[in-house]
Amino acid sequence: MESAKRVLVYLRKETSLLQCAKFVQGVTGHFAPGGQDRATVNCGLDHNQFIISDQPFRGSRKAQLQRPSFCPIKNLTVEQAMSLPEELTSRGVDVGVAVLVQSVNKRVLLTRRAKELRIFPNVWVPPGGHMEDGEQLHEAGLRELQEETGLNLQGADLLWSILGLWESAFPPLLSRGLPQRHHIVAYLLVSSNETYQELQEKLRPDEQEVSACAWIDPAIAERIVAAEEGVKDSGRENPGLQTSIRITEVRGRSLTQKDLAVSTLLNTAPIDGEDTERVSTGTKYALELWLETLRRDEVT
Repeated sequence: MESAKRVLVYLRKETSLLQCAKFVQGVTGHFAPGGQDRATVNCGLDHNQFIISDQPFRGSRKAQLQRPSFCPIKNLTVEQAMSLPEELTSRGVDVGVAVLVQSVNKRVLLTRRAKELRIFPNVWVPPGGHMEDGEQLHEAGLRELQEETGLNLQGADLLWSILGLWESAFPPLLSRGLPQRHHIVAYLLVSSNETYQELQEKLRPDEQEVSACAWIDPAIAERIVAAEEGVKDSGRENPGLQTSIRITEVRGRSLTQKDLAVSTLLNTAPIDGEDTERVSTGTKYALELWLETLRRDEVT
């Protein structure tokens, strides 16, 4: 994509002027007090700029912004930052959109990224990707959803909201190399009026992007969220819980049902070496926020 067409992150804090976020700049740290990893911000699109501010502005929405404690951008040394090539440091911070499609019977769709992909191969995430010039957040999310899974929810009378923002870098840990990508991912919740069984019938995944799909219920989501990064066997303590889930694997133009061990979804990011099949850390954050919305809905 040409640089002029990319949607980049812009920051405004207190009375400062709007500034394009730098590739090596910790966006969460810019707003979080005392080096914390979470902040409440206001965000929105304005003239193809994704603005994050500590103050509300016209068309903005309030959202929670978070990064992992091991975020490579946060932990870069001055020497490491200076060693990055100029074509990276001049990029700015890109915007990504990921969509949690919630069925009427309260399941959300996750997809396993194809193992041939260069970024986060074989990792479970919601459908999503980049924003195109002139798109709104939900338009980009629904376009990526259709391109990756075949689900066409565009034009439908859908309810959508921003679940939260996640600061993402790849590789996800400095021990696996210096950052090559830096994104702010907007996680959207899109509520469908169809059951997950009905939506499942419409799945036509793109095998170049997606190798499998799964509908995750709240009980499995709770276990995924509980699996702490860096803690061995986290979330696997209770052997009496469900041990497998049904997934749809993509093989060419055919879809095959198979069982996947729940333990696979509880894997965490390895410190070094090749990545492993797991749910991404950002996706865990999005699932945590989704579970919070379900609890709020129960109260009201």
